[in-house]
Amino acid sequence: MRVVDVMTTEVQEAHPDWSLKQAARVMIEHGVSGLPVVGDDGTVVGIITEADFIEAEADRVMGRRRLFDTVFGEKKTRVPSTVGAVMSKRLLVVDRNMMLSEAARIMTKRNVKRLPVVDPEGCLEGIVSRGDILVAFARDDEVIATAVQRGVIRRILMLDSSDVSVRVRDGVVTLTGEVPTRTDARLLAELAGHIEGVVRCDSELSWSFDDVAAGPAV
Repeated sequence: MRVVDVMTTEVQEAHPDWSLKQAARVMIEHGVSGLPVVGDDGTVVGIITEADFIEAEADRVMGRRRLFDTVFGEKKTRVPSTVGAVMSKRLLVVDRNMMLSEAARIMTKRNVKRLPVVDPEGCLEGIVSRGDILVAFARDDEVIATAVQRGVIRRILMLDSSDVSVRVRDGVVTLTGEVPTRTDARLLAELAGHIEGVVRCDSELSWSFDDVAAGPAV
């Protein structure tokens, strides 16, 4: 499964010159905790989240505490008030064709809740969130097993499903048994891994004929 299969395409966005109040209002009205920030040319230039608002508020409070220093000649610190001033510029973006499992790994490794989806020019196409991924991976194990047996083994590869055992636990598919060729085994594992809700596919398949090692017929 790829990012394009689950991403949200109707995305609420912010702009660098917006006030923090404008961004906060949009986030509250639409029930989101972050907004991609888009420049005039449509490219994604940053992202603003609840954490950025908290940091901006902390700066405001610190600005009050610096009043004493200001009165006595210290340089006044300007408190940021626009989206462009507080947004996160270390931007993580993904391509629509990225595998959903890879997007999940990025979110986990970088501890982010959402990833903007951009086209080759960097323009916003959508957004994928942890919630989107959880929904995709929440498919029932029995439903996944049936999809592998009927959809992949019988309909696509047209193999005898009684020769292959399909076990699914928490979205992890395990394939055992024997198929006619090594290519069949590879295709079966690949196609099963792309089924909605599959976290990983482990293949323990054997084959009757190694068509890969034999090479093309002369």
